[in-house]
Amino acid sequence: MRPTGIALLALSALLATSGFAPYPQTNSRKHYESRGEIVWEVPMDEKLIALTFDDGPDPKTTERILDLLAKYEAKATFFVVGRRAERFPEIVRREALEGHEVANHTYTHMYFNGRNRLQDIASEMDRTGEKLTEISGQQPRWFRPPGGFYNETVIRMAKERGYTVILWSWHQDTRDWVAPGVGRIVRKVLTNARNGDIVLMHDHVEGSTQTVEALEQILPELSRRGYRMVTVSELMRHGKSNPVRLGNPH
Repeated sequence: MRPTGIALLALSALLATSGFAPYPQTNSRKHYESRGEIVWEVPMDEKLIALTFDDGPDPKTTERILDLLAKYEAKATFFVVGRRAERFPEIVRREALEGHEVANHTYTHMYFNGRNRLQDIASEMDRTGEKLTEISGQQPRWFRPPGGFYNETVIRMAKERGYTVILWSWHQDTRDWVAPGVGRIVRKVLTNARNGDIVLMHDHVEGSTQTVEALEQILPELSRRGYRMVTVSELMRHGKSNPVRLGNPH
């Protein structure tokens, strides 16, 4: 049961003195979108889509994804895990050199869905941000919490570090991390493709190359339909000022 009233205040005080984040609270999507603190998608008339890849880099798949993006003159945003960037810095460097965007996805892929210590949240953001800047020469602007878990504390700490939280279009969660089959990934993206989408994929899925195989079909078809695949930064530059129409996430 969620504590209320005096119990909540007492719990918050206890957590604060022990170095943990206050009891996590969240507001509505409309609240965060109106304040520009979280982005799910970017309303626009232009045929632009942002492909995003989480959890890499991966020496087996990220390089193949980069080759495909180059073939179809597509750009993407890679939400990089800091400790993997340390292991494979040359791949992160290639992402930046080829005009893609590198963004922060924590250092250890920590889920912010519990009573995380404030210093741990800060460390997860700061270590990765510093490492990505060092390797790529890019100052990361975007932060994506693993699993999409967030609360007021996470958003505030991201904002203090100059990050905007980027999630994904609810209709463009490919769930490629569970290796659902190449056809399902392809159909998810192509059936639901809309202007201003942010598509969620992963360039590191243990034991799976389905994302790469799906991209071999997705990229040429999106190009044929007249879409241009861009970074999150470019997508944001082309967005309308009006809010998105909220839908059902399931």
